[in-house]
Formats: sequence, C-alpha cells, structure tokens
Amino acid sequence: MYAGRAKMKAVAQKYGSVAERLAGSMTRAQALRLKSLSEEAYQPDQYAPNLSFDEAARRIDALTAEIALADSF
Repeated sequence: MYAGRAKMKAVAQKYGSVAERLAGSMTRAQALRLKSLSEEAYQPDQYAPNLSFDEAARRIDALTAEIALADSF
C-alpha cells in the first residue's frame, strides 16, 4: 500500500492538484473543442488561445447550448 501512495504523490507533484489545473490555462482538448464549436456557431471570436480553464468551459457550455437550440428548429 505504501508504494501506491508514493506513486500517487509523485503523479500529483508532476501534474499538479485539481485546483491548480482549474486555475490554469485551458487544456488542449478544450482548445480544440472550443475552436470547432465557435466555427460551427459562426462565432470565431469566442475562441481565444489564452483562456483560463474555467472560461473555456463556460464558453464551451454556452456554444453547445446555442447549437442545440439552433438544431431544434
């Protein structure tokens, strides 16, 4: 059991805590998703390469809802 904890600590040190990741930049996956959604919704200004993780998540949610609404007509 001790070896498992040591490994988990090493991983946490390498990648940072969840709070640190949330406060940081958006992930590559978020950037790709946001770029795709902003183009699909004809709103390229919604994509910016320097967004925070939280702001990217907010924009992804908003664009996803907007596209779903447009598709419902």
